[in-house]
Amino acid sequence: MAELRNSDSQYYKALVVEESPEGKFISSIRELPLAGLPQGELLIKVKYSGLNYKDALSASGHKGITRRFPHTPGIDAAGIVVESVVPEFAPGDEVIVNGYDLGMNTSGGFAEFIRVPARWAVHRPANLSLKECMIVGTSGFTAASAIYEFMKHGIAPESGKILVTGASGAVGSMAVAMLSTAGYKVVASSGKTDAVEFLKLLGAEEVIDRKDVDDQSGRPLLPGRWVAALDTVGGNTLSTVIRSTADRGIVANCGMIVSDKLEVSVFPFILRAVRLVGIGSAETPMHTRLELWDLIGSRLKFPEMEKIAQCISLEEVPEALSAMLKSAATGKFVVKI
Repeated sequence: MAELRNSDSQYYKALVVEESPEGKFISSIRELPLAGLPQGELLIKVKYSGLNYKDALSASGHKGITRRFPHTPGIDAAGIVVESVVPEFAPGDEVIVNGYDLGMNTSGGFAEFIRVPARWAVHRPANLSLKECMIVGTSGFTAASAIYEFMKHGIAPESGKILVTGASGAVGSMAVAMLSTAGYKVVASSGKTDAVEFLKLLGAEEVIDRKDVDDQSGRPLLPGRWVAALDTVGGNTLSTVIRSTADRGIVANCGMIVSDKLEVSVFPFILRAVRLVGIGSAETPMHTRLELWDLIGSRLKFPEMEKIAQCISLEEVPEALSAMLKSAATGKFVVKI
């Protein structure tokens, strides 16, 4: 594969986001030289990627996500190793990359090729195809990270109900399906009335309106309704969720769609021993990362995986990212490169 490594005449197709002189961010499909990819031990031919909210922010010019433009987003990628300079990986190996700096300030998965450090890559789990890995992607990995915390906290299927807020989104829908597959009773909260059947298909036992987890009374404690919750919304929804969690329950938060502010008294923590954990999956240590992918492939893989996903082309990515920013997307977009 030396000609791929050394030749400036080799090009690949990628989605490129550029900043115009007027400060607008424009996406287009372009042919780029392989020689322009960043340094890294692995050159990977991407077969699939997946859309995430971070990708939508990057493509819209959010400088907290991506500092330099032009840029190729895509924080998830699954493909085949073309070149490797480390013994852990060989040409032909099927691998997945999610998190770290991929798609943020390192050229990402919305492209035919990526070049990354070997420490970012994971061999494809035995029970998942490359496409299934990207249906899971960072959103499913994040959901699994929360479920992992629930299990470590001693929450079993017989312990009680588990709430998922923002349940029709990418992380939320993954969480509903994974929890149901693992035998848990799931309460799904969503503001989309047309998502009820979708959420029940994924295994939600009960679907409630997001207004039901937006208590405005200001009371420091509310009746305990669930033993665990995954919140993707933040703000007063997270406050309500914490105040409504039963004794010795656990709440995991991974999002701030409504607000990044949290106002809650200490009473749920000191009177009910409620635990609040943050889920940040990008820098998950490799030993935990491998445990999580094993958990996903063995206990959390759900039969409706293909139904949750909408497969799109690279050319359709900008429109799908726009829908995500408008909260008009349901389920998971998978990009076939």
